[in-house]
Amino acid sequence: MSYQHILYAVDDRVATITMNRPKQLNAMSLELCAEVKDAVAKADADPEVRVLILTGAGGKAFSAGYDLNDPQQAEFRKSIEGWTKRIHMDLDYNSCVWRCSKPVIAMIDGYCLAGAMELAQMCDIRYCSDDAKFGVVETRFSTGISCLSMPWVVGHRCREYIFTGDTFGAEEAASIGLVSRVFPKADLQAEVTKIAKRMSRVALACLQWNKRAINNTYAAMGMPAALQYGAEAATILDATDTPEKTKFSEIRYGESLGAAMKWRDAQFKPFE
Repeated sequence: MSYQHILYAVDDRVATITMNRPKQLNAMSLELCAEVKDAVAKADADPEVRVLILTGAGGKAFSAGYDLNDPQQAEFRKSIEGWTKRIHMDLDYNSCVWRCSKPVIAMIDGYCLAGAMELAQMCDIRYCSDDAKFGVVETRFSTGISCLSMPWVVGHRCREYIFTGDTFGAEEAASIGLVSRVFPKADLQAEVTKIAKRMSRVALACLQWNKRAINNTYAAMGMPAALQYGAEAATILDATDTPEKTKFSEIRYGESLGAAMKWRDAQFKPFE
């Protein structure tokens, strides 16, 4: 596959996959998602690669989440069957880094929101810049969480973030265990690359067997079944017309997506 929306490079045992739509804050279109999945599989199959880094271009965002302007989205909104297909596509996409036999590091610079935050949480390790911003913002316009990985990463603290849709910064992300380390923005790439290179000096078989053992620990605790239930709940929610979703859609299609976002934010502003 030739890539149009990502960059792929391998250097000294480390593959770097960069979501490359900086003007759209690396919003994840279906085409970008397909390219990321392909690149992860490519790195997994490459005997010269031991560690993967997943990141976003431009310095403003890892990714702002799924691309709400993606024209391919429309076909999924017509029926419960369509929503089921789409949500399970999203779950499969997010799981590609989890299924990868090699360690995958999310290098987060700037915004990491909604579906992008789900993807980052399915990576093995997350490092971020000191200006990173996180948030389960999709709940603020009554959209389902297709990959409910947050309970497995931060535990019961996830309830506040999911129930409010609040955005929070790097320091808070580190305090709850969402990210392992925070680096100054200017040092992020160099520091994460150094860790990845250090990690890649471990024998490949050792990395793979330890990742398999860790993943199976989560499987024994019921993570796959929980993610599947989360996807079913997201399907039902996305197919349900709540008053908030109806109003958001009226403004979005009657005026613009920006106007709909402005209306949504105004509902929360008095309480922030």
